[in-house]
Parts: sequence; structure tokens; C-alpha cells
Amino acid sequence: MNKFNVKQFVSKYTTFVTFVALVFILAILTKGQALTWPSIKTLIIAEAVRAFASLGVGMIIITKGIDLSIGYVVCLTASVAASFAQIPTYQSALYFGHAFPLIVPIVAGILAGGLFGAFNGVLVAYGKLPPFIATLGTMSIARGIQLIYTKAAIVGSLTPQFKALAQTSIFSFPALGLYVILITVIVWVLLRHTRQGTNFYAIGGNAQAARVSGINVERDLLCVYLYAGLLYGMAGVLQAGRLGLANALTANGMELDAIAAVTVGGVSQNGGVGTVGGMIIGVFTMGLINYGMSFLSIDSYYQLLVKGSIIIVAVFFDMKKYAKRA
Repeated sequence: MNKFNVKQFVSKYTTFVTFVALVFILAILTKGQALTWPSIKTLIIAEAVRAFASLGVGMIIITKGIDLSIGYVVCLTASVAASFAQIPTYQSALYFGHAFPLIVPIVAGILAGGLFGAFNGVLVAYGKLPPFIATLGTMSIARGIQLIYTKAAIVGSLTPQFKALAQTSIFSFPALGLYVILITVIVWVLLRHTRQGTNFYAIGGNAQAARVSGINVERDLLCVYLYAGLLYGMAGVLQAGRLGLANALTANGMELDAIAAVTVGGVSQNGGVGTVGGMIIGVFTMGLINYGMSFLSIDSYYQLLVKGSIIIVAVFFDMKKYAKRA
């Protein structure tokens, strides 16, 4: 009978062990107050939108890509969704006097995200631009379109029906949490139980070998950026509903949050490695760190230092880990 090897267990389940350790540390520092149901509910609500963005960029990183446009794309999609969800009698409404069905802002926001995702995919897959450069450019484009579309104004006075999408609870459980569970299952099925998901891992592992084996690398790269864009669109719709408005600062810095979360969650920057469960645990690990610092009244500016440091440390150990296997 094999003996339980603690070192191997920690190495294999580093993300989960880290999350559990943080929970215990936070429980001790706050004397259990941070782990009451109201606190947990607040954490779920705060991290739900970031979970959508993280799942999107997580799939991209699995293919050995990157996406720096997340924050501004979510900002744009939130603004688009909010513009179609404003109370028609609101004097500053972008479409004053027009009342749109609830489905319109939802579809408009998701479609805007999908279009930007497809644009990123075309630049990377067919334009052969490095993902870093392509998404750096589209980040600026999304920012510009958002400012032009909204005239740099706040898009507020949203209808109660639209806000209810993200602000309601079902049996005391946040609706946002249920959306995260649903989309997590969908992405898990895509990555683990479809041929295309297998292709994503193969492309990240070795794009040339994947092409030789018959995989249409360009098509699948286009698809992964498209799927990510759709997830950003969903994130934007929910962010607008959760806040009850959208402006030029909506989702500011979300790309850093999402990339940090999936990196902590075990998605390798070398491509070809990562799990949906790890991505979600990574999201809530980062959420615990942010929430813990806020709960302990640590200056919010230090959160940026912590996030940046976590990315550097996580990538450093990721490179060391896979260098040993090479």
C-alpha cells in the first residue's frame, strides 16, 4: 500500500491547498467574522463578474495566448448593455424615449463582446500578430469606442428589471453565484469533453505539432478568442446590472485581476496546462486576498502591489515547475 506523500499532494493540488490555507489564516485574523454567511455572500457577489473574465482569458492562456483588452472590452460591453437598459424618460438617456425589451441590452452586450473577441482572434490567428501586441491595440480601440459611444458620460438610471438580473438572490444565494456555476459547467464541458477543447490544449502544448496532426489551428484560435469575448460580454452585462450604471472606469484593471487569478489557479503561461476548477479557485483566492486586506483595513493601494507580486511569483514557480519536466 502506497504511503501518503504530503509533498506530492501539495505539488499536485497547490491551488487548492493555498486557498484552504488562506481561508484558515483569514478566519484566525478576523476571529471568524470574515467567514460568516453575509461575508461569504459579499465575496461571491464581488468576484462573480471577474470569474467570467477569468474563464475567458484562462482558455486563451491555455492556447499560449494572452489578452490585455479584457478591462476595456468589459467596460465597453457594460456601457452598450446599460445604454439599452436606461429608463426611457431619463433626460440623459442615450436612446431617450425608447423602451427596449430586457433581452435587447443582454444580447447587445454579449454581441459587442463577441465581436471584439472575434476581432482579436482574426488578428492573432490570421493576421499572425503576437497576442500581446494585438490585444494591446484592441484595448485602446475598445477604450476609444466606449468614450465616443457614451461621450464620456455616465450611463445610469437603468430599469429595475435589468438591475434585478445581477442584484437578486434565490433562497438567499446570489443570482450572480448561480450564473458562475452555470458558465463554469459549460466551459468545463467545452474544455474536457469536446474535441475543440482538446485542440485548445494541443495548440498550447505545440502549435506546429497540432497543425501536423490535422488540427485547424487558425480556426480554433479564432474560436477561443470569440468564446472569451462572449464571456467578457456577459461580464459586462452583469457588471452594469450589479452597479446600476456604466462609465469609463467600469472594470478598470480587470485584465490584471483575471490574469492573476488564472495564473494562481494553475493555468500555465507556457500553454497547454490548466483546469476550469483551478481557474475558479484562483478567482476566489485573489478575492480572499483582496477581501481580507479590506476587512483588516489595509490601504487599498497595497492590493495592486500584492496582485503584481502574486503574478510574478506564480509565473516564476510555474516556469521552474515545467522546466524540471522538460
